Amino acid sequence: MEIKQYLKLLKKRLWLIILCVTISMAVTAYFSYENYQPVYQASTKLIVNKTDQDQQGSETMDFGAINVNIGLVETYKEIITTPAIMDVVIERYPELNLSEEELASKLQIFNYNGTQVMTLQITDNTYERAADIVNAVAQVVKTEIPRIMKVNNVELLNTADPNENPAPINQDISQKIVISFAVSLLFAVGITFLLEFLDDSLKTKKDIRTVMNLPTLTTIPTIKRKATKTKKTSHKQVGETKYASIQQ
Repeated sequence: MEIKQYLKLLKKRLWLIILCVTISMAVTAYFSYENYQPVYQASTKLIVNKTDQDQQGSETMDFGAINVNIGLVETYKEIITTPAIMDVVIERYPELNLSEEELASKLQIFNYNGTQVMTLQITDNTYERAADIVNAVAQVVKTEIPRIMKVNNVELLNTADPNENPAPINQDISQKIVISFAVSLLFAVGITFLLEFLDDSLKTKKDIRTVMNLPTLTTIPTIKRKATKTKKTSHKQVGETKYASIQQ
């Protein structure tokens, strides 16, 4: 098939393509808005910063100490997700009303590019609650890690502000609708070509020559119904017998 034939075929089935795309986008939008629940993220940052003392008692930092701190970050990330930290958070902050499993599932810990900084991140359905939870975890980490490791090298860099009003992180409804449009469009175009492929009727002189390898002697033009009705009406008017009433 040539490009013109493809375009003609798409134009012929344009109603089907529009119908499929419209229904798909409408269904996607409905269920996306109907089941939408906002999700918020709050985070705090801590730094692992163990220093050495020189002969005068002053604290110093060298590359060896930095490498040790970076290595400790990975250890601390594992410790934070254990009951040694999670249970203490639940015990100290009962108002959070969380189990150990629920708290662990909400918590994510990041350490970017091998730095000494840890980012604690909590997701929840309200930002205020997410901020309260992540601040609670950070405070427990700051006090419990030195007790467990016998070294005081964790400092809190910042806390989450519960009074902030950030946007949800899952505002992707428009993206879902765009994806639905693209997928439904491809599906509708595919169905259009499939229907044409399954249709084995002969529609043009070229089809006859291609399939049957026979020349076309004559063709019957397509007559619209409206034109047929007009002809019948005019024929009837021409051949009508005129009648005259006789009054006695």
